[in-house]
Amino acid sequence: MSHPIADRLIRGGTVVDGTGAPAFLADVRIRGGVIREVAPGLEPLPGERVDDARGCFVAPGFIESHTHFDGTMWWQPDLDPLPGYGVTTVVMGNCGFALAPLPRDPEARAEVVKIFSFFEDIPERPFFENLPWDWQSWSEYKASLTAKVSVPTHYASFVGHIAIRLAAMGMDAWSRAATADEIARMARDLEDALAAGALGLSTNLMDHDGSDRPVPTLLACDAELRALFEVLARHRGATLQVVIDTVMRMTAVGALARVERLIGALPIRLQWAGLPTLRWQKEHGIQKPLLEMHERYAREGRDFWTGYAHVPVTTVVSFDRSLLFAQSNEYVWHEVVTAAGADAKCALLRSPDWRARARHSWDELALPTCPFRRPRPILLDHSENGTGPVGVLLGEYADSKGLHPSDALAEWLLANGVESTVTAPDWDRDDAMVSRLLKDPRSVGNISDAGAHGQMFCGAGDNIVLFTQFVRERGELSVEEAVHVQTGKLARFFGFADRGEIAPGKRADLTVFALDEVERRPKRKVHDVPDGNGGTTWRWTRDAAPVRLTLVDGVATFEAGRATGARPGTLLAPQPAG
Repeated sequence: MSHPIADRLIRGGTVVDGTGAPAFLADVRIRGGVIREVAPGLEPLPGERVDDARGCFVAPGFIESHTHFDGTMWWQPDLDPLPGYGVTTVVMGNCGFALAPLPRDPEARAEVVKIFSFFEDIPERPFFENLPWDWQSWSEYKASLTAKVSVPTHYASFVGHIAIRLAAMGMDAWSRAATADEIARMARDLEDALAAGALGLSTNLMDHDGSDRPVPTLLACDAELRALFEVLARHRGATLQVVIDTVMRMTAVGALARVERLIGALPIRLQWAGLPTLRWQKEHGIQKPLLEMHERYAREGRDFWTGYAHVPVTTVVSFDRSLLFAQSNEYVWHEVVTAAGADAKCALLRSPDWRARARHSWDELALPTCPFRRPRPILLDHSENGTGPVGVLLGEYADSKGLHPSDALAEWLLANGVESTVTAPDWDRDDAMVSRLLKDPRSVGNISDAGAHGQMFCGAGDNIVLFTQFVRERGELSVEEAVHVQTGKLARFFGFADRGEIAPGKRADLTVFALDEVERRPKRKVHDVPDGNGGTTWRWTRDAAPVRLTLVDGVATFEAGRATGARPGTLLAPQPAG
């Protein structure tokens, strides 16, 4: 799809170039989607559009380093609300979850969607009804994606190890190690993806599904991982992303040590996710050994980078679709989530047998990190039918009814409807660790999970917290540092060599914003997610920050307080340095 690229002169702004260097007053001239001049006092040329940036910062467009728009972009191509937050690039294919390559076996092919849907809380039916599924290899997926999807941001994607394993092994990927022939098939599929422009390989050494099965990648033997790492090592600029467990089973230290051993001397850039930034993780003891490994990698000059989130997780609990209970070993309440339809859910909630099992599971089986292990501050915050009470804490409600918190929650849902939601309080953030990682030269920030968990939180817009909280309120970061974290630093890490900085010759991915105007706006519900039955269900979104202007390759995607509807995004491939 073609888009009008206006020649523009952005005048009078304070340029923050994305390198971390001090800001400076200058004008920025854009012609043909490329930055041509950066200097003070530039005069408009004939036919050039002039944007007044006085009182504003002019920065490279922001990069969302960890999203799950892989499926969502096919049925929500406006990527609301990203343009209004200055975002010009999203990175997908994270956590080992990706949509290619695909198995030939229809049952195994459906697993690609089921895994993606369960772990990222995205409805299954839109995947099957809105995607053409006219690919098998990653290179064929790329061809379909670039021909049939138009979005307002650039996008780049890892190839997921889970998809690679299912393509090679079918349903056996869930139950055994791979054979030598299957490993060779995986290596060929990875080679195809990297040659076609995938960012690298993402793998998952953390998750278990709703039946407590380890994801297929947790069954990968050393020989399988090493073979894939050797393919990666042949592609300069490619990245290995590894997700490890610092939340549930606490296997992170051993998993990271294994990956380090298998990489050995191979020239691989590693992004491991990640160094814990929650206070309870520090108190638990999982943070200290991982910090020691991070510091050792820096001393040894290893190309190993840790991912982190600067915003603590806020958990809105949906009883229609949520992985929270299963991931917390709270499988009795997970039965409510998986029950098909309101009648079946209500039947469970009324059942004396289910209630007895739920009380036991709540008190004895749920992991210590499960929010329901401290139920008193859980907020009963949204009633489907308005019966109420709303805005009351679960502990108070349970006390008023003289009930166990599990029974009290069941009673509240029966009265208010199973489409109601409750919210667990934010986990306390380890502010000192977050501040340290924001300035660490070997960290990957601005991780938001945007595009996923649509009924749990809205990750889109979390990037603005770097300005509102860390710059404006606390003074912990300079504007230059907050911009660098989500622009030049990430562009260099991922190999986006032609963008991420404001300099002549760079692509014109830019945003203009006034520091005193932007906010991460409150989340709100919109009913625009296809439910597969001809209707829609809801997701969280938020109003624009707003920034003043967002340009993607010189095309305005947000201007004059609204998204323009332009969709100039293209697929970005890593470019080797040097």
